[in-house]
Amino acid sequence: MANDTTIATTSPIGQHLEKVSEGAPVAYLMFNQKKINLVAKMTLGRSVECSIVIDNKLASRQHATIQKIRDAYFIKDEKSTNGTFLNGHRVPPDKYVKLNPGDKITIGTTTLVMS
Repeated sequence: MANDTTIATTSPIGQHLEKVSEGAPVAYLMFNQKKINLVAKMTLGRSVECSIVIDNKLASRQHATIQKIRDAYFIKDEKSTNGTFLNGHRVPPDKYVKLNPGDKITIGTTTLVMS
């Protein structure tokens, strides 16, 4: 579970978010016809160090982050070159935007669907 950590798990807020996120995943992403269970924090991008590797030249190495806060998931664009899109609208850099079932996340030419 090393990659399932929240922002700064050593801080009180990080430790609280870690406890809140414990238990069975309540949502997943559909990516390349595969179901990916969501965890407390997931990174998306071209880098092999990301939780979800997007093999697309339009994706930045560290493109976006999906973070669980309480019982909801949020996406944040990590100042990517080409932007992260949620249902066709650009996600502002460094702003968390709430994800809902059925939302479509687009990074380059790759689309992931919240379920």
